[in-house]
Amino acid sequence: MTNDPDLGALIASRLCHDLISPLSAIGNGVELLAMTAPPGPELTLISDSVESALARIRFFRLAYGAASSSHIVGRNEIVSLLDALSRSGRLQFAWEVAEDLTRERVKLALLLCACVEAALPYGGTITVDGQADRLAVRGRGPRLRIDAEVWDLLRHLDVTAETRPANAQFAVAAALLRHHARPIRIETGEHGIDIAL
Repeated sequence: MTNDPDLGALIASRLCHDLISPLSAIGNGVELLAMTAPPGPELTLISDSVESALARIRFFRLAYGAASSSHIVGRNEIVSLLDALSRSGRLQFAWEVAEDLTRERVKLALLLCACVEAALPYGGTITVDGQADRLAVRGRGPRLRIDAEVWDLLRHLDVTAETRPANAQFAVAAALLRHHARPIRIETGEHGIDIAL
């Protein structure tokens, strides 16, 4: 066991922190413009794009950023984030965990959501439920696209140097699961994928 910091997570946290401020400023500017003139399609497009980008960066901060088992993330914060993501994309997210969770557990759950998202190219729903010590991530959609090679990273908790950037969520989740020696069960069907951890 090493005490070295997770440099990748620290870099992700820093990037997300530095990007949120200018995006928020653009969003505030759009709101001010909307107060001085009737909002047209241009302002609506900019406003929707900023909201989508902010939601995605907040997601990245929690999923890829530095996490601590002593830091608690409130349920309302997670629900708010996933509601914003649901408004801006083809996927609908539902967070049905009733309790607050540690940052580490939220990180893992959101990484697995990102894995399931990759399997739902035509949209669908991703639901997280259960309790702090037993979470389930479920994806449902009209059609699944399962890349067996990257899903095997999770099944075998394997991390390889050949992982492509598009599949980073699989490698990061596998490394986190292996580090904490957490078992995982993955089941796939024609229209759904279930992950239990």
